[in-house]
Amino acid sequence: MVRNIVLSVISICLLTTFLSCAVQQEGKMEDTAAGGKVKLMVLNPGHYHASLVQKSMYDQVAPAVYVYAPAGAEVQEYLKRIESFNDRSEEPTSWQEKVYTGDDYLEKMLTEKPGNVVVMSGNNQKKTMYIKSAVDAGLNVFSDKPMCIDAAGFRLLEQAFDTAEQRGVLLYDIMTERFNVLCILQKMLVLNKSVFGELKKGSVDEPAVVKESVHHFFKYVSGTPIKRPRWYFDSTQQGEGLVDVTTHLIDLMMWTCFSEEPIDYRKDISVLQARRWPTMLTREQYEKVTRATDFPEYLKGKLNNEGALPYYSNGEMVFEMKDIYMKLAVSWNFQAPQGGGDTHHSLFRGSKANVIIRQGKEENYRPELYVEPAPGTSGVLLAASLKRAVAGLQSKYPGLALKRLTNSWQVIVADEHRDGHEAHFRIVTEKFLQYLSQGKLPDWEVSNMIAKYYITTRALELASQ
Repeated sequence: MVRNIVLSVISICLLTTFLSCAVQQEGKMEDTAAGGKVKLMVLNPGHYHASLVQKSMYDQVAPAVYVYAPAGAEVQEYLKRIESFNDRSEEPTSWQEKVYTGDDYLEKMLTEKPGNVVVMSGNNQKKTMYIKSAVDAGLNVFSDKPMCIDAAGFRLLEQAFDTAEQRGVLLYDIMTERFNVLCILQKMLVLNKSVFGELKKGSVDEPAVVKESVHHFFKYVSGTPIKRPRWYFDSTQQGEGLVDVTTHLIDLMMWTCFSEEPIDYRKDISVLQARRWPTMLTREQYEKVTRATDFPEYLKGKLNNEGALPYYSNGEMVFEMKDIYMKLAVSWNFQAPQGGGDTHHSLFRGSKANVIIRQGKEENYRPELYVEPAPGTSGVLLAASLKRAVAGLQSKYPGLALKRLTNSWQVIVADEHRDGHEAHFRIVTEKFLQYLSQGKLPDWEVSNMIAKYYITTRALELASQ
């Protein structure tokens, strides 16, 4: 009897301790996510996107930022950009960078853990491992794309999402293009059945959704010529074109066609075909964009007879998503033509209309939105529906108007609504902070991230065969 009483007392003590710890942990979570400050840790910031997350200040985020990186030019470039944000005359930031450099930067961060959110944007070769290590340690992760660059990385990323759910932390990638006003308006028109009708199923030869983008290795960021790291042109470290910016295009396809619907890659996705091809990079071009006078040794073995590097930055794929045929293509040139820049072409085919973004020479490389009647449909009926739709959007987007063209309409978007790529980093960060305050990502966000990276890595497998 005495033994039973002792065991009961021990059980009660253990239960009390467990509940106390659970309450303390829950209180800590509430303090961190809702009432307290989010504390950023920046891990090995080798890509300029890491700094763009800090181009603005956020009420929920503490000004002290803890940086862990190997010593070298990359972390110094990151720190220079942060310093330029702090020193600018208009809306200067006030970040306080606490920097640790050393070969053991990852282990040091995981041991010290002075923050609760890890920002990752850099070399992609180890990024998936970094992600898994961070969520294993109970840290939230806010990661630049891509979160993985091959099939092995995809399997590890799936494990990381499972761990994140078990540990109650968030793992989220930075999808800025959802906040482009042209993409938002395109989505609104696609979801307007009186304008668009039903999304067509399409075919391999004529997909219902087509997205194509053209990018450039040399460009200006915040008014300064970009400096890319030397490893950027090693596809084993950066990843090929099929697994990089394609993440944005697939994300927009899901977000537009299946708004807030979960996509299960095991039953909803079938990658049908894919191919890849290189952009040839000369030594002079490599020097211009990296400031390095020659290719590193690990790239010299890949040079052709003329001394140029074949860099597999280009690719295209066709896949089915919930029985809808979709195609995307991405290509990279060294530098844009005079007055040009990165471009985006986006087509959604509906039973009543096609809704299209074009950004070519005719548009002066400025994205523009068009609506045209689907083959065999009435342009008169479409005009009436489109006018009502645009009128309904004018309160949110003042100045929105229609311009009649030969066989289509252009949706005129005022300049005040056209913020640039860099401005979108603030908006997507604020969305992540909102999810963090809620303590959970929507289920569709998680399943669709997993599906997105399945598509990219599966396409690379097909193209490489």
